[in-house]
Amino acid sequence: QVQLVESGGGLVQPGGSLRLSCAASGSIASINIMGWFRRRPGKQRELVAYITSGGATTYVDSVKGRFTISRDNAKNTVYLQMNSLKPEDTAVYCCNAIPAGAWGQGTQVTVSS
Repeated sequence: QVQLVESGGGLVQPGGSLRLSCAASGSIASINIMGWFRRRPGKQRELVAYITSGGATTYVDSVKGRFTISRDNAKNTVYLQMNSLKPEDTAVYCCNAIPAGAWGQGTQVTVSS
């Protein structure tokens, strides 16, 4: 089973940017859909964005126009570029295939002044 390791989180001020990376231990080329999820404090995990093997992308309304998901199958990596960050984006961010396999540890994103 492919293992996933997320990185790139941190503390950023409102309006700032971060780029998250999700490195897979094996090939993701055969995985049709890869997604980024987040779990905000006190809330259930939610799907934020996903990308198909053909490059089609879909976003939850709250991040449209601010977040961009991409994938590099040659590097077995999925990215999430996050711009214009808001305090309500504070969460642990994880990536996974859809349907989901094993979850990684995630990476903490904190948006605060």
